[in-house]
Amino acid sequence: MAGRERAEDLTGRARIRDAALLEFAERGVKGATIRGIAKAAGVSPALVQHHFGTKEALREACDEYVIAAVREIKEESLQGGMASPGFMEIAMRTALPIQRYIARAMTDGSQAAATLFDDVVAYTMEVLETGRPGVARPTTDDLHAYAAVMTGMSLGTFVLNEHMSRALGADVLTSEGYPRMALAMVDIYDDRLLSPELVAQARAGLKSMLASGGQSPDKE
Repeated sequence: MAGRERAEDLTGRARIRDAALLEFAERGVKGATIRGIAKAAGVSPALVQHHFGTKEALREACDEYVIAAVREIKEESLQGGMASPGFMEIAMRTALPIQRYIARAMTDGSQAAATLFDDVVAYTMEVLETGRPGVARPTTDDLHAYAAVMTGMSLGTFVLNEHMSRALGADVLTSEGYPRMALAMVDIYDDRLLSPELVAQARAGLKSMLASGGQSPDKE
């Protein structure tokens, strides 16, 4: 992706998909219409139906694109892409509409949102299990929970974009506010906030609760 746009992104089909991403993000799947998407893409409703058939099929195409784009951006960033200004420019332009789409999908509570979340968890587990340059395998004994919480933390910043934007003084779903939020996320992943002693105490207490079926020992 770095330094160039995909050839597919110059096609009418891709323009329709990109317009649909924005319409779904703004209006939700229920509120968006074929006619509105066609108008935003600068094409006829008939052409939208020719390429995708139904609104549901178009929504599924958007989901597939989002997952593929998230994987590609993350893979290239982990392989040194973040050092390239050209990559960062294209990644930002690609990522921001996707993040708006994800934010709306997560709050709509649809099956599509559940599938999207699960796919990101699966990809995160894949990265953590197989490793990537610059990414250490975590020491956790519950990798699935680790990946799920990482996904929740990451996607949660998009779902809470209104509050994040207010706190940071700039819309975090724009090129103005996103870099500051992303830098803070990198700092959080880099820092070791808790002392080894506090971590050991927390682990012992939480594992004791798990062993007792979620009941605090003093409540039994």
